[in-house]
Amino acid sequence: MTDASFADGNPENTHRLALRAEDVEGLAVISALMQDAVGKTVDTAWMPTRRIFALVVNRFRWEQQDDAAAESVPEPWERCRCGLHAENVLAVRATGFDPDKAQEAFELLAVTFEPGEDGTGIVRLDCSGGAVFALEVEALDVRMADMEAVWKTATKPQHNEDEP
Repeated sequence: MTDASFADGNPENTHRLALRAEDVEGLAVISALMQDAVGKTVDTAWMPTRRIFALVVNRFRWEQQDDAAAESVPEPWERCRCGLHAENVLAVRATGFDPDKAQEAFELLAVTFEPGEDGTGIVRLDCSGGAVFALEVEALDVRMADMEAVWKTATKPQHNEDEP
């Protein structure tokens, strides 16, 4: 079985999400929408002078699953390119990744916030296999935005009961 490609995209689909979270409730919405996004470590960047951590992934479009389920076509699901970035980042720790593999793939499972003192804390990007990006932040400010590329995919992510 093969997944779809950009050539299978729908150029007429102009519905793109752009969200910002400055609190835990908003971050939970972003986390749900980013669940099962897949990316490569080469598509991540920490810009310490700008205090930004960013990544680009292929996001499964969970928000259109009801419409997709109602369709009786062989490939009703979609993915899109999506950017996610956190601001006010003071430090970044990546664990569970092989530093010798710049093209290492990861699957994002959850984006959470562990509060510290006076609004500081850790933004966690938990990935499959126990890998984590831990972002020490001065204040919670996470943004996601879909990009233009949207394509059909034959596979919907499946989860075990003990996974997030």
